[in-house]
Amino acid sequence: MTSVLFVCVKNGGKSQMAAGLFRALADQDPEPARWQVASAGTKAGTTLNALSVASLADVGVDIGDQRPRQLTPALQQAADLVVTVGEAEVQPLDGPRYEVWEIDEPSLRGIDGPERMALVRDDIARHVDDLHRRLVAADEDPHR
Repeated sequence: MTSVLFVCVKNGGKSQMAAGLFRALADQDPEPARWQVASAGTKAGTTLNALSVASLADVGVDIGDQRPRQLTPALQQAADLVVTVGEAEVQPLDGPRYEVWEIDEPSLRGIDGPERMALVRDDIARHVDDLHRRLVAADEDPHR
């Protein structure tokens, strides 16, 4: 089993979107049980970003039942890979591998609301697709 933990600041938007998109890919996998996907925040909020939820619903991914949760050392240690989505700062621990994804921020160009969130979603989706492909390829590599 491969365990992936997505992290952002509040765990109400970007990391939840990444986890939801990854789960959707994992559900299509011939062996979906080989994936464990979670998300957390470095300063977890209390609610999901409604625009994030709606933006994923637009592409058939439902994260409405998720809740923000605080990043802990135990969550990090339980992961094979910790992916920081956006500007959160995560203190690496021994064990997991780490990646940092720089995500487009359309609001810096004056794009807000649902249009902003769709652009953020699409950028995260590209990263998730790439990650999933890399993890599947590594899992299938007999020299690994």
